[in-house]
Amino acid sequence: MKKITALALALLLTGFASLASAQVPSYGQNISLEQAKRALAAGEAEARKNGWPVAIAIFDTAGQLVAFQKMDDTQTASIDVAQDKGRSAAIYRRPTKVLEDALAGGGAGVRFLNLRGASTVEGGLPITVNGKIIGSIGVSGVTSQQDGVVAKAGADALK
Repeated sequence: MKKITALALALLLTGFASLASAQVPSYGQNISLEQAKRALAAGEAEARKNGWPVAIAIFDTAGQLVAFQKMDDTQTASIDVAQDKGRSAAIYRRPTKVLEDALAGGGAGVRFLNLRGASTVEGGLPITVNGKIIGSIGVSGVTSQQDGVVAKAGADALK
């Protein structure tokens, strides 16, 4: 039993170590207002197609807000949540789903709860162009998985 527990712990720690050391793209030039508007429009189109009222926030590489919109009938809390997700994706250079999965795994992943500005809920994505992070998008208003779908549509609009 001790061998199985030790093996499970070793596998968990190995998995977390690979997450922590995973190669993430470097920052590039900051997202422009024109690009931010395109990402917003694409995210909004995806949300409207599915009947999802969401808030969408676009950030530059330093986690500073570039553009924001809240669709009609979006819950008020989603204003802050979308911004938390987007800022987290920019400053940690990772999708918030990666942080969510690490936290859900327990063990060393629980450390993400102590990181300043880390949102551990799906819906925040870095926006990359030519392999460089130029900003991020954060979405909130429906389930975290649905937020992730809208965020992906917005981020993909600039590829």
